[in-house]
Amino acid sequence: MKDSLKTLANDALRSARDLSPIILVISVFQVLVFREPVAHLFSMLFGILLVIAGLSFFLFGLRLALFPVGEGLAHALARKGSVAWLVVFAFLLGFGTTIAEPALIAIATEAGEVAAGANAIPDTDEAKEDYTLGLRLTVALAVGVAIVIGVLRILANWSLPRIIIAGYCLVLLLTLVAPREIIGIAYDSGGVTTSTVTVPLVTALGVGLASSLRGRNPMTDGFGLIALASLTPILFVLSFGIITQWA
Repeated sequence: MKDSLKTLANDALRSARDLSPIILVISVFQVLVFREPVAHLFSMLFGILLVIAGLSFFLFGLRLALFPVGEGLAHALARKGSVAWLVVFAFLLGFGTTIAEPALIAIATEAGEVAAGANAIPDTDEAKEDYTLGLRLTVALAVGVAIVIGVLRILANWSLPRIIIAGYCLVLLLTLVAPREIIGIAYDSGGVTTSTVTVPLVTALGVGLASSLRGRNPMTDGFGLIALASLTPILFVLSFGIITQWA
């Protein structure tokens, strides 16, 4: 118990230290550039304390639960020796953590509204909901496929740079033929998929799997899954836009 409280206190100190440059920049601009009193000062200070507390508990929770869970599952699946179960787990992990990502829900909902306003889809609630759900499912499917590719890369010792370079070459080709309205959404989708739950679980899965396999280095082979999870949504959403345009 004492060790846990000490760890939590250390996380709080690190969070306060990491936020201090942001607070310093805002304070300097407010005092020296804008030269205006800060509105709702006490509310802002209370909000900063809440942010520090939230980051502290988040980091503590990652260390306490998510990282051990991801690494433990990777070790267990590697010991089981079933590639099929490992692939199924990797896909469900990527799909499940992405489909409920708040940032993805927000951007998909906004994309539906904008698409209706641009007459790309009918301006009805049903059409917008279908467009939003289709976009979310497309991105979640892309992340699931990305984690599967990442796991197979670790198992087969494929070259990560070659996969990334080939992927972005394909992105550039699809960008040339995709509808202009979907391009920005596609590139943004690559960023919103790396959520606060997906990143630690996927990272722990990759490191744990690389640690469990003979001849694999966790440092060189265990990372790279997040890069794939950012790449494949761009490909899938561009394809989604092309298919939607032709439908």
